[in-house]
Amino acid sequence: MTTTGANAEAGVRGAPDGPWWWARRRSMVLDVVLALVSALECAAEGAGFADEHGGPVVLGIVVGALVGGTLLFRRRWPVAVVLLGIAITPAELGFLLGIVGLYTLAASDAPRRLTVFLAGVSVAGTFLVTFIKFHRDIAAGEGYQPGPWMMLFFAALVALGLTAPPVLLGLYVGARRRLVESLRERADGLERELSLLAERAEERAVWARNEERTRIAREMHDVVAHRVSLMVVHAAALQAVALKDPEKASRNAGLVGDMGRQALTELREMLGVLRTSSEGMVPEASSAADSRRLAEVAAAASAAASARVTAGVGAGAAGGTAAPVGEGSASGDGPCLDGLEDLVGQSRAAGMAVELSVEGVERAYGARVESTAYRVVQEALTNVHKHAPGAKAVVRVAHREDEVALQVENGPSDCGAAAPGLPSGGNGLVGMRERVSALGGVFVSGATDAGGFRVSAVIPAIVESGGTPA
Repeated sequence: MTTTGANAEAGVRGAPDGPWWWARRRSMVLDVVLALVSALECAAEGAGFADEHGGPVVLGIVVGALVGGTLLFRRRWPVAVVLLGIAITPAELGFLLGIVGLYTLAASDAPRRLTVFLAGVSVAGTFLVTFIKFHRDIAAGEGYQPGPWMMLFFAALVALGLTAPPVLLGLYVGARRRLVESLRERADGLERELSLLAERAEERAVWARNEERTRIAREMHDVVAHRVSLMVVHAAALQAVALKDPEKASRNAGLVGDMGRQALTELREMLGVLRTSSEGMVPEASSAADSRRLAEVAAAASAAASARVTAGVGAGAAGGTAAPVGEGSASGDGPCLDGLEDLVGQSRAAGMAVELSVEGVERAYGARVESTAYRVVQEALTNVHKHAPGAKAVVRVAHREDEVALQVENGPSDCGAAAPGLPSGGNGLVGMRERVSALGGVFVSGATDAGGFRVSAVIPAIVESGGTPA
């Protein structure tokens, strides 16, 4: 708000908050000074008017002072001040009152039609009063006698000179004030938007960190828990047959050693990725890349470790130490559906009766689809080792037109309880559901009527880069 009438918005829409209508102290001081000057001017002019027309001079002074003092309310009621100034124009009072009142009205938020109308009325009143005064003064004198057109010109010049400048200046000040206010509101709006964006960015960063922790935990669980579970199973078998069948015990010991080495390799690679990412400059900005790198490194480590022991289960049966088969090709592309045969063979080597059934025409899917499908089967078989030792399992894979369906079902455990030494964190099924849901698939798990357990998943056959059917 300005100090010369910019607070006239209160005169149109009501008084602002506070005991009075001034927004600032200096605005109040200015209005008080203007009101005192206007009161003195109107008092002097009122005294002259009363003396000229034979009225009480004191009454003229009092009325003039009261009329001039109304300038104190120009910000609160600018229209009333202008109307009063127009009303006293015939008495030739309120020179300052009329000019300041018109300026305040033009600078306020009053309707422009009202401002133009009152300005026109003021011009007309001033023109008439000035013309009559000129005519009377010239008629009373004996000097130069100008023509009527000259008197009209001088009257119009005086009327426009007393009205147009304050109105134009008030319109300019009001427009400038409204522009500044709109810019300030826009700046405030931008500041609020930036604050909201910062809050959302912080929320996204927190969400990304939590998502990253979940993905890292899921990867570590998938690539390590399966091997460790098989190690425990082979260790238990080794303990059982150590004295009865030394050859089988030696073979199981070799399997345990190779699985342990693979698990350590995968853990070392993943921890190396985590250590590298934690030393980065902006961990939040590289979280997505680190997650993808973590998954790729984990899969590559698993494949590399498996490639060193390609002798397989068959070689183990022929003699010597055999290693579990890998989680995909040795090319480092990560686990894929082509490695399900090896995965099933790994469980068979651990003593589980597993049957693999494949329906439909086999084809390649996106990397995420193949990895997710592989992890679902891997986790399901791991759960069979943990919770249903000795149970028979059936793995079914169905290649359909636009999706791949998986089902792992096992019967009741021969032991009737979970194998000792195989604790469960309860995150396996949750991780499988999260993986499948992230690709828009459906995951269902639950007990069967025969006392076993069934895990089913349907994953859309999408290409990882474009999302089109594979």
